[in-house]
Amino acid sequence: MSLLAIDAPGIEWRGARVLVRADLNVPLEDGSITDDARIRASLDTIRDLLRKGAAVAVCSHLGRPKGERRPELSLAPCAERLGQLLTRRVELLPDCVGPEVRARVEALKPGEIVMLENLRFHAEEEANDPAFAASLAAGFTHYVNDAFGAAHRAHASTEGVAHLLPSRAGLLMAREVRVLGGLLGAPRPPFVAVLGGSKVSDKLPLIESLLEKCDRVLIGGAMCFTFLAAMGDPVGTSLHEGPKAQEMARKLQRTAVRYNCLLQLPGDILIADRFDASAELQVVASDGIPDGWMGVDIGPGTSSTYREVIEQAGTVFWNGPMGAFEIPPFADGTRAVAEAMAACPGATVAGGGDSGAALAAFGLADRLTHVSTGGGASLEMMEGRVLPGVAALPQG
Repeated sequence: MSLLAIDAPGIEWRGARVLVRADLNVPLEDGSITDDARIRASLDTIRDLLRKGAAVAVCSHLGRPKGERRPELSLAPCAERLGQLLTRRVELLPDCVGPEVRARVEALKPGEIVMLENLRFHAEEEANDPAFAASLAAGFTHYVNDAFGAAHRAHASTEGVAHLLPSRAGLLMAREVRVLGGLLGAPRPPFVAVLGGSKVSDKLPLIESLLEKCDRVLIGGAMCFTFLAAMGDPVGTSLHEGPKAQEMARKLQRTAVRYNCLLQLPGDILIADRFDASAELQVVASDGIPDGWMGVDIGPGTSSTYREVIEQAGTVFWNGPMGAFEIPPFADGTRAVAEAMAACPGATVAGGGDSGAALAAFGLADRLTHVSTGGGASLEMMEGRVLPGVAALPQG
């Protein structure tokens, strides 16, 4: 799939009043932004439009206000931070719809930028209400969607408005779709997926999709204990799912055989007597976790094996940590995967979320081909599902 982006011919941006849907759903602590990565991800599109002489109004959601105006979820910190990054003031309008907002939008001059207030202060946003979408579009001449992280939601600002105004994909959106779409199309072999996280049941469609496309799928994180339990191995007090998910795991192993894909589980496990940085640690075989102990990371032998497989891959997709990497003694497996991804000469893509956070923590995010800004959106796309926010945009 190839989206028409803002750098495609066909639109004269000078003098246009553009509604830009960005993903500014940043983490906040006491009203301060703790990670501005999503704001930075929107900069290329915003700067390009301003450089071309467009007037820009940025809109986004923040948190889950559930249709209520909650001051602690105002986009004011985002407007301030965006202004700092652009080295200019970004005015925050009092709302995202209404006569006052429309009047300000219609008065925008070329090269001027404002930000609309939190879209989810209105319940109609998540309901994709047509009247709300029309109010949101009022006063604008064009629409640009650069919020890949929200593209799997059919909301007024991600899907509804796209049908009301001449539309384009932002540069980030177009890159996300191009890179992830390439993994679904003709990835350079061998194609390796590295999957972690906690639950097999949460990632069942993703694993099924990858087993069909990959040469090898490496399993880590807490989900490996559901696979081990399904094989009858003891897992101690390790986080794992029950009989239903274990049957899913057995089915996935049969599916892997059918597609001639090697589904690889850890050979050794780092275990702890409690979930704490000061816990007593041991490395044991994956089929030898004793009662009262919990798996907290893949073991060093598995880390070495996974590292070698990743570094020799033609294409790698990674989603989910190998262990509880937020606790330093439990981070080695995730670090090994991150370092292998950075060293791999092939195409390396991380599916956002915890994987992106780990790469950032290890200072390796810029060493990969692509780190997706969309956790849920990237997974749904890799599952082969149609994303409403993508489908609504014109394709070239």
